Amino acid sequence: MSIMDTIKEQLDSNDIILYMKGSPQQPQCGFSAKTSQALMACEERFAYINILDNPEIRENLKVYSNWPTFPQLYIKGELVGGCDIISELYESGELKEMVAKASSKSE
Repeated sequence: MSIMDTIKEQLDSNDIILYMKGSPQQPQCGFSAKTSQALMACEERFAYINILDNPEIRENLKVYSNWPTFPQLYIKGELVGGCDIISELYESGELKEMVAKASSKSE
Protein backbone atom coordinates (compact mmCIF):
# COMPACT_ATOMS: atom_id res chain seq x y z
CA MET A 1 0.00 0.00 0.00
CA SER A 2 1.40 3.39 -0.93
CA ILE A 3 1.56 6.22 1.58
CA MET A 4 -1.18 8.06 -0.34
CA ASP A 5 -3.37 4.94 -0.03
CA THR A 6 -2.61 4.87 3.70
CA ILE A 7 -3.68 8.50 4.07
CA LYS A 8 -6.87 7.87 2.08
CA GLU A 9 -7.62 4.81 4.23
CA GLN A 10 -7.14 6.87 7.43
CA LEU A 11 -9.50 9.56 6.12
CA ASP A 12 -12.08 7.00 4.98
CA SER A 13 -11.92 5.11 8.30
CA ASN A 14 -12.31 8.12 10.62
CA ASP A 15 -15.14 10.64 10.46
CA ILE A 16 -13.04 13.12 12.44
CA ILE A 17 -9.25 12.95 12.29
CA LEU A 18 -6.59 15.41 13.33
CA TYR A 19 -3.06 15.24 11.97
CA MET A 20 -0.97 16.97 14.60
CA LYS A 21 2.40 17.21 16.28
CA GLY A 22 2.19 15.02 19.36
CA SER A 23 -1.05 13.81 20.89
CA PRO A 24 -4.08 15.63 22.32
CA GLN A 25 -2.77 14.79 25.81
CA GLN A 26 0.82 15.80 24.96
CA PRO A 27 0.87 18.19 22.01
CA GLN A 28 4.33 19.05 20.70
CA CYS A 29 3.57 22.54 19.41
CA GLY A 30 1.30 25.41 20.37
CA PHE A 31 -0.80 25.20 17.21
CA SER A 32 -1.47 21.50 17.73
CA ALA A 33 -2.29 22.18 21.40
CA LYS A 34 -4.78 24.93 20.55
CA THR A 35 -6.44 22.89 17.81
CA SER A 36 -6.75 19.70 19.86
CA GLN A 37 -8.14 21.66 22.84
CA ALA A 38 -10.83 23.19 20.63
CA LEU A 39 -11.69 19.77 19.26
CA MET A 40 -11.78 18.15 22.72
CA ALA A 41 -14.07 20.95 23.93
CA CYS A 42 -16.61 19.77 21.34
CA GLU A 43 -16.92 16.58 23.43
CA GLU A 44 -16.95 14.10 20.56
CA ARG A 45 -14.52 11.30 19.85
CA PHE A 46 -11.90 11.91 17.20
CA ALA A 47 -8.86 10.12 15.85
CA TYR A 48 -5.44 11.66 15.62
CA ILE A 49 -2.16 10.88 13.93
CA ASN A 50 1.10 12.10 15.44
CA ILE A 51 2.98 13.27 12.35
CA LEU A 52 6.22 13.43 14.33
CA ASP A 53 6.07 9.63 14.62
CA ASN A 54 5.11 9.33 10.94
CA PRO A 55 7.52 11.40 8.81
CA GLU A 56 6.28 9.80 5.58
CA ILE A 57 2.71 10.87 6.34
CA ARG A 58 3.98 14.28 7.44
CA GLU A 59 5.60 14.94 4.05
CA ASN A 60 2.96 13.34 1.83
CA LEU A 61 -0.10 14.78 3.56
CA LYS A 62 1.08 18.24 2.49
CA VAL A 63 0.90 17.04 -1.12
CA TYR A 64 -2.39 15.17 -0.61
CA SER A 65 -4.12 18.17 0.95
CA ASN A 66 -2.23 20.95 -0.81
CA TRP A 67 -1.93 22.48 2.68
CA PRO A 68 1.63 23.15 3.88
CA THR A 69 1.23 23.36 7.66
CA PHE A 70 0.07 21.28 10.61
CA PRO A 71 -2.20 20.59 12.35
CA GLN A 72 -4.75 19.57 9.73
CA LEU A 73 -8.31 18.64 10.68
CA TYR A 74 -10.45 16.47 8.42
CA ILE A 75 -14.15 15.84 8.87
CA LYS A 76 -15.76 13.19 6.68
CA GLY A 77 -12.63 13.09 4.52
CA GLU A 78 -12.66 16.83 3.81
CA LEU A 79 -9.91 19.17 4.96
CA VAL A 80 -11.41 21.73 7.33
CA GLY A 81 -8.17 23.61 7.93
CA GLY A 82 -5.43 24.37 10.39
CA CYS A 83 -5.19 26.11 13.73
CA ASP A 84 -6.47 29.57 12.73
CA ILE A 85 -9.50 28.23 10.87
CA ILE A 86 -10.33 25.72 13.62
CA SER A 87 -10.01 28.45 16.26
CA GLU A 88 -12.41 30.70 14.33
CA LEU A 89 -14.89 27.85 13.84
CA TYR A 90 -14.67 27.00 17.53
CA GLU A 91 -15.24 30.60 18.64
CA SER A 92 -18.28 30.93 16.37
CA GLY A 93 -19.76 27.61 17.54
CA GLU A 94 -19.57 26.13 14.04
CA LEU A 95 -16.91 23.56 14.94
CA LYS A 96 -19.12 21.99 17.61
CA GLU A 97 -21.97 21.71 15.08
CA MET A 98 -19.70 20.21 12.40
CA VAL A 99 -18.22 17.67 14.80
CA ALA A 100 -21.60 16.72 16.29
CA LYS A 101 -23.08 16.25 12.82
CA ALA A 102 -20.15 14.06 11.71
CA SER A 103 -20.33 12.00 14.91
CA SER A 104 -24.08 11.46 14.83
CA LYS A 105 -23.93 9.97 11.33
CA SER A 106 -21.35 7.42 12.37
CA GLU A 107 -23.37 5.89 15.21
